[in-house]
Amino acid sequence: MESYDFPQVTQLAIPFFVLAILIELWLVRTGRAKGSFETRDTLTSLMMGTGNVVAGLLLGFVSYAALLWVWQFRFFDLGLSPWVFVAAFLLDDLRYYWYHRIAHRVRWVWAEHVNHHSSQHYNLSTALRQSWTGLFTGMFVLQAPLVLLGFHPAVIAFVYGFNLVWQFWIHTETIGRMWGWFEFIFNTPSHHRVHHATNARYLDANYAGTLIIWDRMFGTFVEEVPEDQPRYGIVRNIGTFNPLKVAFHEWIGMFRDAFAPGLTIRQRVGYLFQPPGWSHDGSRKTSEDLKADYVRRNPVEAGKPGLTG
Repeated sequence: MESYDFPQVTQLAIPFFVLAILIELWLVRTGRAKGSFETRDTLTSLMMGTGNVVAGLLLGFVSYAALLWVWQFRFFDLGLSPWVFVAAFLLDDLRYYWYHRIAHRVRWVWAEHVNHHSSQHYNLSTALRQSWTGLFTGMFVLQAPLVLLGFHPAVIAFVYGFNLVWQFWIHTETIGRMWGWFEFIFNTPSHHRVHHATNARYLDANYAGTLIIWDRMFGTFVEEVPEDQPRYGIVRNIGTFNPLKVAFHEWIGMFRDAFAPGLTIRQRVGYLFQPPGWSHDGSRKTSEDLKADYVRRNPVEAGKPGLTG
């Protein structure tokens, strides 16, 4: 079976990540740029990033081995020409859009993704606040169709590294809106601030990795508006800087709900796979409920992007 050894793009970018965080920190602390840092929050993000790297080293081979197994059933072998890398990047970016959308709409996947949204600050260190448990959701299966089409798993892993590097620099408040054509095509700090915000109009929007065109195509694009500045975090902030709690709090809460006494099988499954905020008795609120509540309080906002009519 073919074996390819491509550069580890994200590892090569680590010095850039560190330098960029230090520059942003200096700009913010000296009042030269907009933004906020909190020492304990930043340290938590750095520890989450370190844990993500360790988890990848210890467990990453599982998903890669699974995709190599799928490779033997491929319909084509597209090889390693330049256009193959470009096509792989575009298709994997589309795959990432759908993974990210599922991660916000299915609690099982939200349980590993929520830690990335748990910071109430939005700066470059937030980009490093990554999951330790992504393997356990099984979402790597979304890459299997690309493998069957003839993109080698090593090619997919290589191009995904560029996607991750792109997503690092958009976690900032120091950059405002950019050129119109750039904002139309690419995911930018403005678009991603919307994604991280808990304002009702911004919930469940802008899932893009690199190309914001996917959100425009599939109806999930919401523009940042000056009159509604993003508020960051999650709807019910966890109020801790303990990386263990950040990494596992939603898994614990989800299983506690699913195995509570007196529930039907359907209700237990609902706590695992319904959207975050779903409850069997309607005592909690999903993002749709929060949007509807906001519109009831502010009827003039009805019908605007991100809000129900």
